[in-house]
This record gives sequence, structure tokens and C-alpha cells, in this order.
Amino acid sequence: MTHPHLAVETDGPVRTLTLDHPEKRNAQTPSLWAALAQEARSVPDDVRVVVLRGAGEAFSAGIDTAMFTPEGVPGEESIAALAAGGAEGIQRGIAAYQEGFTAWAQCPAVVVAQVHGYAIGAGFQLALAADLRIAALDSWFAMRETSLGLVPDLGGTGPLVHLVGYARALEMCATGRRITAPEAHGIGLVGSLAPAADLEEATESLVDALLAAPAPALLALKPLLRGAMEGGRDAQLAREREAQTGLLQGLLGGADA
Repeated sequence: MTHPHLAVETDGPVRTLTLDHPEKRNAQTPSLWAALAQEARSVPDDVRVVVLRGAGEAFSAGIDTAMFTPEGVPGEESIAALAAGGAEGIQRGIAAYQEGFTAWAQCPAVVVAQVHGYAIGAGFQLALAADLRIAALDSWFAMRETSLGLVPDLGGTGPLVHLVGYARALEMCATGRRITAPEAHGIGLVGSLAPAADLEEATESLVDALLAAPAPALLALKPLLRGAMEGGRDAQLAREREAQTGLLQGLLGGADA
């Protein structure tokens, strides 16, 4: 276990990472993002599929909102402390946070997000960081950062626009509304749906289908297809950081750079 709220299990060519803080609906923190980045970079060569999932009632409720309070989360950097570092400090911090999401694109294994309950904010962005998404029929997604006066800044804006188009992405992020699993499937956000009771079995079937492909072909396919759609990835990440920097400074009174 690399983090107290991240369980890692390996079964032959399949590694399963479970966000394991169900009492807080798998709320996320910077230390968890650092652990996710480390896991993405250290997947063994013989692991061909990684499954990201959540324990308890939901995939993830997003960022731990206690980080926005003066007290923060014990052992974690608060958002107020981040904002106090000025523009350069904010962008360095966000760049480190983004690694917990963007590192999965460079992971050689195919990454599958198994979503149940809900995936909100950072939870939604973690699902977007995966190569494939499978969801329970009664699950839902929401990008709620704008309701806090912020923007999504954990690598999710690029994949979202690629998957659903600019207009839909704008509407989803601006309104923060719920996107039901059937709607998500209909617009290409989710590739597969299953009744909640059958989600584990459906995920296993998807993983088995991926493993049925010859290993060298699957290994070559992921970077080939990602390369076709990610020409502006670094620039997009920088735009996320820059937009969030100004918003955080305005909300929390951070020092000027």
C-alpha cells in the first residue's frame, strides 16, 4: 500500500487500484495524487491492464473540500497555503497535482475506470484520465469546479473536449449538472454500461477482451492512438494552471507573483 487511502492489488496481468476512503466518499488530496502518479509510473511491464475503482458508495466525490478551509486536511497542503505562494507557486503546485492524472496516459498498460455511484470534479477528471470508462447504469458524473468559482485543472478539460466536443464540455462544466450514465454513454463519454449488480462482472469481461489481444499489439496501440489526439496536451495543461491561478488568487487573496 503506497497511500493509506489507495489499495493496490495485482492479479497476473491486471492491477487494480482502489480509492479506499469510503467514509469520505473517496475524496481526494494532494498526497493521493502523488501516490497515483507514482503508481502510474511504476506499473510493471507484465501488467497489461490497470483498473481504477472506488470503495464504498461512489467512485469519488472529488477534492476533499476541507482543503479550502483555514484548517485544511491534516498532513496536506491547504488551498489557502497554495494561493499564498503567488502565481508561480500556484502553478508549480497545480503542475504537481496534475501528474496524478496525466501520468496514466504514459502508462504502457490500458487503464480502465470502473465508475459506480458518482464521479464528481476530481473524480470525474480521474475517470477521464483513463483510456476507457465503464459505468454502472445508475451512476452519474458532474464537473462542479465552476460552482466553487474555479475551473477543472487536473488534466480533464482536454479529454472531455475530445470525447464530447467543445459545446457539450462547456455546458457540462459551466452548469455543473449531473450527467447520467445513459447520457454519458450516448455522447461517447463512457464506452460501456452495466447494471450496478453486474458492474464487476462486466469490467472483468472488458478486461478479458483487452487481454485477448496479442500483448505487443496492445502495447503499441495505446501510444499510437493517443498520439493522434494529444498534440496540444502540454499547452492545455498550462492553460488549466494559468486559469486556476488567477481564480485562486482572487478567491483566497494570494500574494502577487
